[in-house]
Amino acid sequence: MKIGFLGLGNMGGPMAHNLIKAGHQLTVFDLSQAAVTSLVDAGASAAPSIAALAQADIELIITMLPAAQHVKSVYLGEEGLLANVAPTVKLIDSSTIDPMSAREVATAAAKNGNRMIDAPVSGGTGGAAAGTLTFMVGGEQSDFDAALPVLQAMGKNIVHCGPAGNGQVAKVANNMLLAISMIGTAEAMNLGVSLGMDPKVLAGIINTSSGRCWSSDTYNPYPGVLDTAPASRGYTGGFGSDLMLKDLGLATEAAKQARQPVILGGLAQQLYQTFSSQGNGGLDFSAIIKLYAGDTHE
Repeated sequence: MKIGFLGLGNMGGPMAHNLIKAGHQLTVFDLSQAAVTSLVDAGASAAPSIAALAQADIELIITMLPAAQHVKSVYLGEEGLLANVAPTVKLIDSSTIDPMSAREVATAAAKNGNRMIDAPVSGGTGGAAAGTLTFMVGGEQSDFDAALPVLQAMGKNIVHCGPAGNGQVAKVANNMLLAISMIGTAEAMNLGVSLGMDPKVLAGIINTSSGRCWSSDTYNPYPGVLDTAPASRGYTGGFGSDLMLKDLGLATEAAKQARQPVILGGLAQQLYQTFSSQGNGGLDFSAIIKLYAGDTHE
């Protein structure tokens, strides 16, 4: 398939590479020339602007952008996608944004004649590189079915969540729970170790008992418990604390509009805001344990 890809950052770049590996023809655009060059070297064509990408010989456009304001600008701006793209071109936005913004853009796309789905991802940069991402997809069933072969080139678990915006609903709900569970795991691990438990023994008990969760058995925040976790490499790599803070902001804003309480979600947002304000935003989100143990966990 002839695909336009816009947004070649830490997630978008590897996703685009996997599409090329799967045999798709890509036309790409990004503000980073180095990112564009990497894809061109892999076989993609480069577009000089968003408008030029929209006007290229393509059947589908995928976007992976930092935040809602970027998505709205790229899709709704005077020199954006909808102002320049043919109505036959299908659209996929894999950015993580609030559900209301996703629905606003999808409505505008429909008025322009373009079929669109929101398809945010989970799995991090490792999953993007390995092609094992989870896609949470909002939109019409027929559009989901049409996009499935393309999404399968980038991910392994692809779920239709319902109408437009529901992919974003699933993403913000999941990541809010992830933040809460990581904070809970950090509290439990720090408490147990401070009371004399060996961290590996404690984690082993938790992971075979009722406290078991992904934040403990796969991504434990205590250094040395899991060699593969960011905690064992100085909290580098993985999913940054500022990215988690962004997602918590999306969750609490969506909750406000839905008039639903997210008491623990709001508290988690405050804790990550405190952690970020201390200069730790670039550390993996599991480094939140440092709020409980100071800088003793390196």
